[in-house]
Amino acid sequence: MGSACVKVTKYFLFLFNLLFFILGAVILGFGVWILADKSSFISVLQASSSSLNTGAYVFLGVGVVTMLMGFLGCVGAVNEVRCLLGLYFAFLLVILIAQVAAGVLFYFNMGKLKQEMGSIVSELIQNYNGSREDSLQEAWDYVQAQVKCCGWTTFYNWANNTELMSRTNVTYPCSCERSGEEDVNFSVKKGFCQAPHNRTQSGNDPEDWPVYQEGCMEKVQAWLQENLGVILGVCVGVAVIELLGMLLSLCLCRHIHSEDYSKVPKY
Repeated sequence: MGSACVKVTKYFLFLFNLLFFILGAVILGFGVWILADKSSFISVLQASSSSLNTGAYVFLGVGVVTMLMGFLGCVGAVNEVRCLLGLYFAFLLVILIAQVAAGVLFYFNMGKLKQEMGSIVSELIQNYNGSREDSLQEAWDYVQAQVKCCGWTTFYNWANNTELMSRTNVTYPCSCERSGEEDVNFSVKKGFCQAPHNRTQSGNDPEDWPVYQEGCMEKVQAWLQENLGVILGVCVGVAVIELLGMLLSLCLCRHIHSEDYSKVPKY
């Protein structure tokens, strides 16, 4: 009976570690996404938020170590090597602590991120140069076009841009231009556009701009909350699997009374 329990525990631990390896790859993917995404609002935050970059590197490290430990756990479980199982348990505990630290970092910096976003975007809008190629400007153009909003709290935020307001004709941010609901060909316009049918009065009055009037603040914050919620949700799922893996490894270690290192694969 005891032998049957050990066998069941061994293969359960193998399956948990296989799933553990896959979820480690998912965590690694989240870290790569945060650092590599240059077309959404994440790239704007990266340039100014050290906490977001720190969290991304933590995810990268945790993902790589998680995948490595998943592999070692599989080998240790199948070959019943107490040394590998003990090493697996110790590293699993370290990974769990690191994940909790990353989760706490993100959770307690959410308020700080939201405060930073306002100042980041306001400065970006104020210094926006329609004739200059800039990755942050392109990222903000993408956000406005994709989310169908303009400015941060309102489209009037663009009135703080000196270059735009110095135009004598009706000129507006191209990425803010209203498009029909039936427009299926999504494209991001950059820079400043001049209205085709200008009114008789001189000057560039924001009231004459054919743009979305709703600001991007609420939509961007909801997007950030949703994506970070997904990341934290995956981390919670991995933590539960880690705890189960730790319990199974302890149970298996208790039933292994002698070590046979000849079972360890040699490469």
